[in-house]
Amino acid sequence: MKATYAIGSDHAGFSLKEIIVKYLAQKGFEFVDYGTFDAASCHYPEYAEKVADAVADGRHPLGILICGTGVGMSIAANKIPGIRAAAVSDYFSAKYTRLHNDANILCLGERITGPGAACEIAEIFLTTLFEGGERHRTRLDIVSAIEKKHLK
Repeated sequence: MKATYAIGSDHAGFSLKEIIVKYLAQKGFEFVDYGTFDAASCHYPEYAEKVADAVADGRHPLGILICGTGVGMSIAANKIPGIRAAAVSDYFSAKYTRLHNDANILCLGERITGPGAACEIAEIFLTTLFEGGERHRTRLDIVSAIEKKHLK
């Protein structure tokens, strides 16, 4: 069964979301779009929560969120237990946030990263596997313990 990925944006990331979906669809990737569906002003946390919930509950292995900078989306998505959302604007970070941090949501900024680079960053993120190993797993276990400690 082929994986489908979650994607979402607010109004400030809507145009880039459409470009990324088209680019990656041509390469065989499939997405469920959690909105927004136009460039009308909206609230980014609503879309961050939809995508993060869908990744956290296992409907999708990974997700992509896009706003103006990627930062707001990452802050909101990281409120969902089990989510490791990373705001990324370069190839190296896209690769290593998967390899070492096992990030499960990529956050991009339409006002920060051009469409060509954003498409390639998204492809790198979706195709890079977690490296595993005791060192990285131990660190992720510590992150999970911190998360559980602060859940109320």
